[in-house]
Amino acid sequence: MLKTLPQFQPGDEELLYNIGVVSRMTGISMATLRAWERRYSFPSSGRTEGGHRLYSENDVLQLRWVKQRIEEGMQTLQAINALRHIERSSPGYSTTLNQPISGQAGNLFEYYQNAILSALFQHNTGLADQYINETLTNLSLEHLISKVIIPVFNIIGEKWENHEIGVDSEHFSTNYLRQKFILWITNGPPALTQQPVVLASAPNELHEGGLLIIGSLLRRRRIPIAYLGQSVPLGDLQRFLLETRPVVVVVAAMTENTANELLNWQEVMPEIAHSSITHFCYGGLAYIEHPYLIEKTPGIYLGDDIAKAVDRIEKMVLEKYLQN
Repeated sequence: MLKTLPQFQPGDEELLYNIGVVSRMTGISMATLRAWERRYSFPSSGRTEGGHRLYSENDVLQLRWVKQRIEEGMQTLQAINALRHIERSSPGYSTTLNQPISGQAGNLFEYYQNAILSALFQHNTGLADQYINETLTNLSLEHLISKVIIPVFNIIGEKWENHEIGVDSEHFSTNYLRQKFILWITNGPPALTQQPVVLASAPNELHEGGLLIIGSLLRRRRIPIAYLGQSVPLGDLQRFLLETRPVVVVVAAMTENTANELLNWQEVMPEIAHSSITHFCYGGLAYIEHPYLIEKTPGIYLGDDIAKAVDRIEKMVLEKYLQN
């Protein structure tokens, strides 16, 4: 149950405002208000005896909420569906515009995080599928990944470290999410006619959550992906890169030990080191916890923010794409 929605009083449903007043109150044009009602049956305004639209105070609050979600990046239908989901989850409640996304849509994100976690900890993939599909009716895949799945990944790791869940539940949950990421990587929108971005974990590195997230987000931007996954020996990686000639290869390391495997990558992969074609990029938790590794590791460090890393990779790929 989402609890940040204040209960409205019966008088709030009184029809008070005509369409011109509502347009001025919300900053939404009259043409848009009419179009939303026609396309989405939102809001369900009343009518005067002469057929003119009338709106309640609650209608105004809902319109402002939807407008704010759109300004924050949601599509119109997604924002309206998100509002309807909140109303179904909290009957008798109205939305308030006094809080930013972190207070309202943020609560929607938290709702989905908790729902998916609960299903996974029950080892119920059918229920988890149901929640993810429901989330995708209200949010874009980008929002699902960045605002729901990434926090879910983090919570699973924290609960395992704190002995709140066992290895069985941790493996079950992360493997379920891994399958979703692989699906999103392989079934994205039509890809650009460009060599793929190659994603690989450092030698002996078994954690791949960050790579899967990067691959899924890049694929939504039509960037082709060649996903190699866990623990890729550098010699084998060089052979693959010489065959595919990508613009970017991203290698992830989560621990100090696996990051140390990349310190001499130029010696192990001399043909890639001297290539003007492929950018060798790296990142992962190891470089956040041990910053000294950044100075010692050749190549391009992508930083500690996945969204910015995705932007940077996309820029490198598109610069090459536009040259062809």
